[in-house]
Amino acid sequence: MRQRMLKYTPEHMHCHATFYGPLAPPNTAFIATQGATDKKTSTFRIVATGVVLSLDKTVDVVKKLKLTGTPYKIYKNTAFLKGMFSSILEVSKFEGAMIKTVSGIRGQVKRALSSPPGAFRATFEDKIQISDIVFLRCWVSVDIPKFYNPVINLLSDTKVWSGMKTVGELRRENSLPIPVKKDSQYTAIERKEKVFKPLVVPKNLQKNLPFKSKPKLEKKRRKESYLSKRAVVNEPGEKRLITLMQELLTAQRDTDKRRKEKKKEEKAKREAEIAKVNTKLEGKARQRRKIFYQKNAKQDRFNND
Repeated sequence: MRQRMLKYTPEHMHCHATFYGPLAPPNTAFIATQGATDKKTSTFRIVATGVVLSLDKTVDVVKKLKLTGTPYKIYKNTAFLKGMFSSILEVSKFEGAMIKTVSGIRGQVKRALSSPPGAFRATFEDKIQISDIVFLRCWVSVDIPKFYNPVINLLSDTKVWSGMKTVGELRRENSLPIPVKKDSQYTAIERKEKVFKPLVVPKNLQKNLPFKSKPKLEKKRRKESYLSKRAVVNEPGEKRLITLMQELLTAQRDTDKRRKEKKKEEKAKREAEIAKVNTKLEGKARQRRKIFYQKNAKQDRFNND
C-alpha cells in the first residue's frame, strides 16, 4: 500500500504514521512522548496517541516531487528540454513519463540526449513555445529508519534508564545551528509578464471574410482631422439658449437633492415610530405570556395535589 508523506500533521484530525518497532497485535493502544528522561521532566509532554492498525513491512511511503524544465529547441510537436534532470541515467529512469506545460499542453519523455547532461527529447500534443515551463509530477520513496531500543526492565535500582536524546537536545548541548536548505525555503515567485503580439489579419484574408468578421479598428491618424481642428463659434441666440439650459438643469438637480433628503428624513422618522410601537407590543406580549405561564403552573400544582 502506498502512503503519501505529509510535511505537517493535520490539525485536529487523524493521520497514519509508519515506524519501525517491536511486534504488537492490531488494536493495541500506544502513546508517544518527547523528552522522557528523569533529569528533564520539565520537557515531558505527550506528542501523540494512537492505535496499531496493522503490521506490514512492505508499506511504501512516498512524497510528491515536481521537476521543472525549459525547452531550448522546438520542431513542430517535438522539443528538446533541459534543466529537469542532471544526467542520462535520471532521464532513462523517467522514459515514458507524462509531462505537461503550464498552459496545459501534455507530452511524454522520449529519449535522453548526449549533451547537455540531463537534456532529453519529448513530444507534445501541440507545438509549444520557447517561453513555456514544462513540469513533471512524480513520487519519491521515503526510507523509514529501522531502529528501536526496547526497555526490558524499569524496576532496577542499580541502573537508571535514560531514553534517547532528541535531535533538538543534541544540537542544544553541542551549540549546533539548525541546518537550513535553500531549496526548502518559501520564496516569492517572480515571473515576467508575457507580452503578446497584436493580432494581424492579412489583407487577402480580410477580403474573403464577411463584413461581421472583418476588423473594424481604425488606424491612428498621423495628422489631426478637420473636426478636431475647426473652432465652434456660437451665435448670440445660441449662447442664451445654452445658458438657460444650464440654469434649468442646475435648478432641477437642486430640487431632486432636496426631495431625496426630505424622503430620507421621513423614512427615518417612520422607522423610529414603528420601532416604538413594536417595543410596546413586545412588552405586552411578554406580560401576557408571563400571566399564562403563571396560571398553568398553578393549575398543574393543583392537579398534582
